[in-house]
Amino acid sequence: MSDPSPLAAGTSTGPPQPFFHSRWVPAPAHVRDLGPDAGLPRGFRAAGVVCGIKPSGNRDLGVLVCDADKPVSAARFTASGTPAAPVLVTQRRCRLSELRAVLANSGCANAATGGRGLDDAAKTQGAAAIALAVDPAEVALASTGAISHHLPVAPILKGILAAGPLLSPAGDATFQQAIQTTDLTEKRASLEVALPSGTVRLTAQCKGAGMISPNFATMLCFVQTDAELAPETAELLLSVCVQRSFDRASVDGQLSTNDTAILMCSGASGVRVEPASEDELRLGEALDALLRQLAIMMVADGEGAERIARVVVRGGHPAGAEAVARAVANSPLVKTALHGGDPNWGRIVQAVGAALPGTAPLAVDVAIEGMNVCAAGAAIGYDQQALEAAVQGSELEYEIGLPGQGAETEVFFSDLGHEYIRINADYTT
Repeated sequence: MSDPSPLAAGTSTGPPQPFFHSRWVPAPAHVRDLGPDAGLPRGFRAAGVVCGIKPSGNRDLGVLVCDADKPVSAARFTASGTPAAPVLVTQRRCRLSELRAVLANSGCANAATGGRGLDDAAKTQGAAAIALAVDPAEVALASTGAISHHLPVAPILKGILAAGPLLSPAGDATFQQAIQTTDLTEKRASLEVALPSGTVRLTAQCKGAGMISPNFATMLCFVQTDAELAPETAELLLSVCVQRSFDRASVDGQLSTNDTAILMCSGASGVRVEPASEDELRLGEALDALLRQLAIMMVADGEGAERIARVVVRGGHPAGAEAVARAVANSPLVKTALHGGDPNWGRIVQAVGAALPGTAPLAVDVAIEGMNVCAAGAAIGYDQQALEAAVQGSELEYEIGLPGQGAETEVFFSDLGHEYIRINADYTT
């Protein structure tokens, strides 16, 4: 069952809210939220269509194209040892700094499909290149859905032809719908960014709800800007911002075969962002905020999620701090306590100790929503009633202090409840 949610086409059940709505991602002063329906930046067109991969009949094939003479791009992919065919074909056959188009499908991951999967992916890449009149090396592929299923090539080829006449600057809405699976909400943004050298646009379409773990999170994300960037600048900005966003997100601690994030730059605004300039700094701040908010939205949309949390670890060795943050974020005991609004901070201490085993007691400090509950590895006095009230919120913050100085890291994560089990127990049936 590749599309188990009746809301998987992108319908949100809640009232509209500004894109920057998490307390952990303040909107930069030079960035204006244009709303999700402002369309793509200059130089981009997109469309999403139904080609029949999903039994639900929802959109399942998206095409995105940049019409610039010399587009610039950067890309990041899964760290999995079993990468999917679209990832491998894109990495092996594409010029990753010159991507002009994206062909993305949902409902089938085309992963663990061997040589046939690679051939199928290459066929769809070639067909998209012909339909768009571009070089196949300029067409990136992305897929999401159930692993081990073979890609239905013939319907996708028909879908590519159907998408062609529908490509438009306003097509990001249908493109967004076409890349979603178990997502309950859209993860899409359109921003205006004021740079010293002029104003540019920054848009993104993202999907992700389950099989999400740091390194880097299970998701697809496509970002477009009409700023003019050198390939080195695009590479630097995407790399740094992915490390601070999708690398920091966890729903279930599971690493996907298909993770893909692509930044494409048309340069159509005429605003050139020079390396090591104030323009680069300001655009980087905007991209960083954009991707961090998208990462938090993925966590909040974690399959069955009702609450999310941020764990911040300070002190100790960087590797140890990272291990502790991930251990807490991925602990079923911590996540179920979060789900139930249970202030059982002993589970946090347990996760810390499991991440840093040793023979001597660890002098760990723990605070929840700013309330200190543990110091140097021992319980301290606190207001139990106030703590119980504090953990009923929709966003919680856990702070962990380790002996030593220097390290600091964070992970955003979701709770774990009955709905997650239901969705994943029935995912393919």
